[in-house]
Amino acid sequence: MYSITDPMSEHLVSKKIYFSVFATLIVLTCVTIEVAMIDLGKINTVVALTIAVCKATLVILYFMHVRYSSRLTWIVVSCGFFWLAIMIALTMSDYLSRNWIQTSAH
Repeated sequence: MYSITDPMSEHLVSKKIYFSVFATLIVLTCVTIEVAMIDLGKINTVVALTIAVCKATLVILYFMHVRYSSRLTWIVVSCGFFWLAIMIALTMSDYLSRNWIQTSAH
């Protein structure tokens, strides 16, 4: 016999948590805008990506309900982040190795 989960037995998140996460996302968006106005040099990208990862983590955990999901869902999401890290690492290694290209100013 197949086991079908009852939709009512799923974890319900309170509106207070949703509004708190939403408010945090708005604050982080404002922080992103403010940081973009400041010249931090080479660390600008690192700060922007850190804020973006924080926002993405909140969305995944609460709005996509991963926080209350099974271990298998956690593994799938973790593998997605691992794959993203591989893609960023490969892209950055390609980008950083291009210092040999000569650009000529006319």
